[in-house]
Amino acid sequence: MDLIVLLISFVIIVAGAELFTNGIEWFGRKLGLSEGAVGSVLAAVGTALPETMIPIVAILFSTHAHSEEIGVGAILGAPFMLATLAMAVTGLVVLSARRRRASGTEIVVRTHVVAHDIRSFVVAYGFALVLALLPTDAVPLRVAGAIALVIGYAWYARRHLTEAPAEDAAEEELRPLRFHRLAPAAHRLDGRDPHVRLVVVQVIAAAVMILIGAQIFVGAVEGIGASLGMDELLLALLVAPIATELPEAVNAIIWIRQGKDTLAIGNITGAMVFQATIPTAIALAFAPEGWSIQGHNLVAFASAAVAFASVAVIGIPMIARGRLGVRSLLLGGVLYVGYVVFVLTIALRPS
Repeated sequence: MDLIVLLISFVIIVAGAELFTNGIEWFGRKLGLSEGAVGSVLAAVGTALPETMIPIVAILFSTHAHSEEIGVGAILGAPFMLATLAMAVTGLVVLSARRRRASGTEIVVRTHVVAHDIRSFVVAYGFALVLALLPTDAVPLRVAGAIALVIGYAWYARRHLTEAPAEDAAEEELRPLRFHRLAPAAHRLDGRDPHVRLVVVQVIAAAVMILIGAQIFVGAVEGIGASLGMDELLLALLVAPIATELPEAVNAIIWIRQGKDTLAIGNITGAMVFQATIPTAIALAFAPEGWSIQGHNLVAFASAAVAFASVAVIGIPMIARGRLGVRSLLLGGVLYVGYVVFVLTIALRPS
């Protein structure tokens, strides 16, 4: 039964992602925003909602004995999955769609946008991990750190939102708004210039679909994990994020196939910055025992080192050469597999 629910929820996520990418592009066009603002902020925040709900519910509202572990595992798992698996999936899509893409296997991104995201992620996530070394009873310092992370994300988002769009972006023709047919007298309206209210309705409807689909997907994954007797922290760290990162992955697939590489990569890197700031701020302030690097959770926090390694493999050559290579993205998948093998080896080791 869980497998059937899994498939249904996946269909909902894919349909929602298709509506979302179409709607968010039109929303950015209506507001005159840059690709960085659309991909790294608007799309990233919208698609980050499913994975953000898990730690919020687990840490703030759950009475489960292991709720802090589940919440922190989900927080650590999100940037890890995005930096490794989501990037690798994007690279595989580039390779599979190379004959239909005008640029072939070359990933054409506005490198300053992705570089800004990567630098922001490294600083924010590094700061959050340093704060995890504080004593659990250092409440004022932890709360101050959480506030600093939220302010840092606001600064990051503002920089993207105030950036002027590229000249060629305004001339790019967008696909007709999917909800255009729902407008009164749609046959008399120009589908190439939909009303902003209809654009907003489509974006909200798509975000709700993604959120509902992801929550159903997570429930099915947890049901399968429970039936297999998986450890809760392991489930939260490795399994649940696969489900909740689906929106970013599906969005990237859609945009890569359309040749909109900056939006595809920016959606992932922007979500990484969001996950490194807002959810970690919640853990810092409300889950001090969980967001603390100690012996029992060293394996979970080791995922952060893997995320940094993947970001370095992808970001350093891109910044040095001024272009993003598909091989760098695929190396993220190698790091993901390596970490999963490492975790499973420890988890299955006789006690």
